[in-house]
Amino acid sequence: MTRPGFAWALPATVFFVLFAIVPLVLVAVLSFTRWNGLGSPEFAGFDNWNRLFDDPVMVKSLWLSLLLTLLGVAVQTPISILLGVWAAGHQRNRAVLSAIYFVPLLLSATAVSVLWRALLDPNFGVPAEAEWLFGDGNLFGSQTGAIGVLVLVGAWQFTPFHTLIYQGAARAVPPVLYQAAAIDGAGTVRQFFHITLPQLRNAVITSVILMVVGGLTTFDTVLILTQGGPGTDTTISAYYMYQKAFKGFDFGTGSAVALLLVLVATAISLAVVRLSGYDRMRSTSEGL
Repeated sequence: MTRPGFAWALPATVFFVLFAIVPLVLVAVLSFTRWNGLGSPEFAGFDNWNRLFDDPVMVKSLWLSLLLTLLGVAVQTPISILLGVWAAGHQRNRAVLSAIYFVPLLLSATAVSVLWRALLDPNFGVPAEAEWLFGDGNLFGSQTGAIGVLVLVGAWQFTPFHTLIYQGAARAVPPVLYQAAAIDGAGTVRQFFHITLPQLRNAVITSVILMVVGGLTTFDTVLILTQGGPGTDTTISAYYMYQKAFKGFDFGTGSAVALLLVLVATAISLAVVRLSGYDRMRSTSEGL
């Protein structure tokens, strides 16, 4: 079987160039200008970048973005793997329970954030009715509480997506491996750690890269739940970009932040691919 010709990829290539490459180039150009949204941009050289790295809020926002991304990976990965492997089985009522669990994946991030903001409201939400568990009930009043809420909401919404990845990967594991392990006396737990997890390696790498990119570009959840507060304790880089560009009308600095996020996300993703050996793996269907 021969490979499809380039014409098959042409529509997707044109779409990607128009809506990804061209905007990225324009953002890169704007990052070297001064522009308030009116008139013509003025060339500013590296002024925006110099002020960016001298701004303690920007440096803090980058570390917060990395922290939230790391916590998201640490929380969502094990839960997604366990749920994905379970959903790939043949348990009773598995299909119904899986469908119910995947409902958050169908909701927009805005709707999810509004829902959780109401549920965790310190005056009228669940914390107000369970002071024995939440104390004063104001989870948004401290950095630890606010970050915890962001991690919880992110996991609630996006864990189902990564569960789908692991579910598909788990179903692709050859049953003969489990049959051979069972003959050798390996139980369910041993089969999971010695057969299932190694077979999910590619899925884990793919899922982690998606989490990294998603975590570094999270915006609407922070905008609705914490508004970067308390103070600047949850002002991640994407929200800082919004503040600079659309509230401070400094589109040059905002573009610099956006471009920096792209570079950081790309660098981390490439590092994960390189260190994991994912780029050296080959599919059994290679060349089809």
